[in-house]
Amino acid sequence: MRWLALILGVAILGGVASVVVALNEPEPRAANVGNSAPSSPKPSESVKENEFTDPCGTFDTNVTTPYSITGYWVLPTTDRCNWRRQLEAIHHLGGDTVVRIGFGLSPRQVSPEGWILDQVTAEGKDPLADKRYAFCVENGVPCVKAAENDLKAANPGNRISWNFTYRTDEQYGDGVFRCPAMERKIVIGDKVFYRLLASEDGSDDATCDFTSKGKAYHLILVSAGATDSLTELLDLGDRFGIKVFPALPLAPRDPTGTTRANPRHVGTLTTLTRRILQDYGDRHAGRESLGGVYQPFELQIRDWAEPENVPTLQVYAEQHRIVEQELPGKPILVSPYLDARRRVGYTSTPKQVKSGFKALARTGVGIIAPQDGRGTGKGGLFWPNWKNQPVDERLKPVVGESTYNTAYYGGTREYYREMSEARKELLEEGVEVQLWANVESFEPSATERCGTQGSRGRTDKPRMDTAVTLVGPYVSKIISYMWTDFYTCGSPSLSEEIARDWDRPVAIQAVREERQIQDGLEIRGYHMQDAKVTLSWPGLETPRVVDAATVGWFDGSPMADLPSTVGRVWIPVDWESVPKDTWVRVEVTSADGRKAAEPVYYRHE
Repeated sequence: MRWLALILGVAILGGVASVVVALNEPEPRAANVGNSAPSSPKPSESVKENEFTDPCGTFDTNVTTPYSITGYWVLPTTDRCNWRRQLEAIHHLGGDTVVRIGFGLSPRQVSPEGWILDQVTAEGKDPLADKRYAFCVENGVPCVKAAENDLKAANPGNRISWNFTYRTDEQYGDGVFRCPAMERKIVIGDKVFYRLLASEDGSDDATCDFTSKGKAYHLILVSAGATDSLTELLDLGDRFGIKVFPALPLAPRDPTGTTRANPRHVGTLTTLTRRILQDYGDRHAGRESLGGVYQPFELQIRDWAEPENVPTLQVYAEQHRIVEQELPGKPILVSPYLDARRRVGYTSTPKQVKSGFKALARTGVGIIAPQDGRGTGKGGLFWPNWKNQPVDERLKPVVGESTYNTAYYGGTREYYREMSEARKELLEEGVEVQLWANVESFEPSATERCGTQGSRGRTDKPRMDTAVTLVGPYVSKIISYMWTDFYTCGSPSLSEEIARDWDRPVAIQAVREERQIQDGLEIRGYHMQDAKVTLSWPGLETPRVVDAATVGWFDGSPMADLPSTVGRVWIPVDWESVPKDTWVRVEVTSADGRKAAEPVYYRHE
């Protein structure tokens, strides 16, 4: 009972508005290094065209340096002006999508008095009260006990069989309640909680009959935000033309394997999901800035022998069914990870990932944005003709001294090509899903750490350009994990590097094409106008340089299944002079002399 005195002390303070429990998050930081915008409101004296003012100051809504990556993950923050700084900076780089990191549903132990206990305690120690939920007191007793008392008052046979917590920085409307007589919003000083009740069988009974017979219920106690962060993000999304993907409640993890979702709690998870999405539907369904929802439970995409028996896919399917019911037309975004390493168990070849992609799509997701794996070292950015080259120095902490072929089953490009084929085959079956890429904006280890991101550190723009090249022709959109802190740390920050060099050409594919009576090569990519193209291959003494602006042709019109900003240049090529069975190296240089960070290759057969 060592925790009892602490609990009572905290509970007494629960009604005092001056007591603040901060979110467990990094300190707020500017979206760009050197951004001196104050967090406290400071209205501008004048407003220019395409700017708007709000309590955080004046914000420019022009797109100034549009990059090929157009979406980013963002972290929760208690500094609402930081939301504005981040979305403004993302918008300036051409970003039109943000994905919100979310929170998890958690089964919790409760003391005999009704206090929710910490999840983690030192071995041999009594569990302590969770300070966050110790503020929740009704009628002089903990909120858990108050809920139990109300249930028993309705029928003495009622009981709470499981207790769950869910933490968020959002607030909800009345749509979150199924049975307002027993469920409620609880405001204590500046703390906001929601009491929700779930039927033990997961049915979420709409009759709200708590009296006719005694039943067991699951209590979900939600610790909410002082204000509604989602409304604020959607308001900013409307201003900047940015789609927001808020996270679904994260499923509890299987205690026997934390990489798996726990199907035991799927009924309670779907009840909470349904309630939140009902509220979203009431308040936000018609908003253009609500792009969809994000499934945050991460899994490795692989070839499952019996997908229907995979616990995480089972949880996905149940949770995704709720999204289809409550937010029709809003897609679910999921970002599984790839692991291509040969010398590690449970990894996958490109063909196996193709099969896994189909199984994942059948759970009801609308957008699959696989992580490219380069930031974690689980994947490599290399071409097939590079397989015998040594791996990038920055990958050696993960795969050691090795060649790409020794380290990986295939390069990033091979995996995305196979998933692109899977998407086309699914479409023939009537299953529609978009393939995006999530390119990781960090390195496996680095001397320059970024905020709270552990041992991983920031990367640089050439490496991001390379990632864009390698996923290039197979995806319709490229997003990146994550804005805070990998794009904002260091001097210059990665976002500043991009802003200074945003229009450097990035080629993504070279294909043989005829134009009128001439044969040639079409190079697809970003910022390809007025490009000079250099062709080379083994045995060629002097590379061939072709000025596309003089003898070629440029077309900037959108192409199916590719990002809208991808353009293409065509140049004439005398293919009779190119040896058969040769990898032709294609390098692109801008009119001012800046060469693309990565060449593309065309296999002349």
